[in-house]
Amino acid sequence: MIGSLVRIILFISAIALVTFGIVFLIDTGGEVRVSIAAMEYSFSPLMAMIAVILLLVTVWVTIILLGLIMAVLHFFNGDETALTRYFNRNREKRGFDALAEGMVALASGEGKAALAQVSKAEKLLGRPELTNLVNAQAAEMTGDTKKALKYYKSLLENDRTRFVGVRGLMKQKLADGDTATAMKLAEKAFALRPAHEDTQNLLFEMQSNAGDWSGARDTLVTKVQKGALPKDVGRRREALLALADAKDKLDADHIETGRIAALNANKMAPTLIPAAVLAAEMQILSGNKSNAAKILKKAWAGNPHPELAAAFATIEENETPAQRLKRFGALTKVNSDNPETRLLKAELALADEDFPAARRAMGDLYETDPTARSLSIMAAIHRGEGAGDEVVRGWLNKALVASRGPQWICTSCNKIHDVWAPKCDNCKTFDSMDWKSPPASDAVTQTTRVLPFVDSVLTVSDSSKEADA
Repeated sequence: MIGSLVRIILFISAIALVTFGIVFLIDTGGEVRVSIAAMEYSFSPLMAMIAVILLLVTVWVTIILLGLIMAVLHFFNGDETALTRYFNRNREKRGFDALAEGMVALASGEGKAALAQVSKAEKLLGRPELTNLVNAQAAEMTGDTKKALKYYKSLLENDRTRFVGVRGLMKQKLADGDTATAMKLAEKAFALRPAHEDTQNLLFEMQSNAGDWSGARDTLVTKVQKGALPKDVGRRREALLALADAKDKLDADHIETGRIAALNANKMAPTLIPAAVLAAEMQILSGNKSNAAKILKKAWAGNPHPELAAAFATIEENETPAQRLKRFGALTKVNSDNPETRLLKAELALADEDFPAARRAMGDLYETDPTARSLSIMAAIHRGEGAGDEVVRGWLNKALVASRGPQWICTSCNKIHDVWAPKCDNCKTFDSMDWKSPPASDAVTQTTRVLPFVDSVLTVSDSSKEADA
């Protein structure tokens, strides 16, 4: 509508400009003299302008007539297609002009105007491989999905346009909510053009949403091979897919295949925390405790994490606090200055009721990184050292309002998750979970999960005080 209004304004402006020019020439007066040989001709300015225009028109008509005469001469000389080519050139020119106007109208959001122009181009050109795509997109713009579907299907008949037709049908099915058919069409489009990045991403997203981890891995491998994804990122994401596949198999009681998938995921990404935890669980289940310890140590060296410590604790369940403190030495000597390692040392010392060692392990962590966990540990240390209820309660009150510390956070939408997942349940982004502290405004003010012996220290100390009373 806006385009039509602009054209009307331009037409009126042109008429006004021509009228102004004619009036100006009439009012100017004078004459234009033209000398040809010994003859001299005089014209008024207006007549001179008309003569110039007539001369240009005559030249243009002469050129056309000469072209036609040449085509006729070629025809009589045996070139039977000369006349056809002459008229086809003019027809094609008008056809391509109409197609260009249709594409401009489509880009301007004028679906009906685009359909009208492309329909004209289709009649003049007779080349549906050029016009059907614009027709389909214009029909979509006007809301005529049936017509768009017809044009997209017609694109399937030509090898050069088949990929575009498949993608168009795929988008139609996605809009209709038919994801199963859309995924089959995406697979076909991917087979036609494996290097097309948008198709790669869309197919991968649909496969991961459907839990087709094997298909998603094939798509991911192709993305890496085609250079659409760095090799290191591709290998990590392949590990995530293997991990998701392992969990599905274990949930379905396919223990052996799930175990193999879990170990494979850990092999591809040894520092991936969830993969290391699951692989260690599988090794413990098979009785390979030493292999489980190696897996967890390697992951701890890359990124210390409470879930790794919890898994390491399950390797030997029936052990005294002193035995556990000694066994964990192999873990805590790696990344010893890491806050997570210092917290783990303090917790292990608390379990062994070695409160001075726990305080040494903590250092000034409760000041430099005051989290619910570090402050709860300080409360337990003070309780174990015999501090009064007011002191202990003061630390616990600080813990209640402190940051929860590092959590699983989606790097795409910043949603905090209680447990790791291959995809964010909010924005559906794959491989977006990162273990980090949220911004202060987003931090959840609740006591974090700590190892059970912290609560035990508090409970035992309270019981002792009641007995003494």
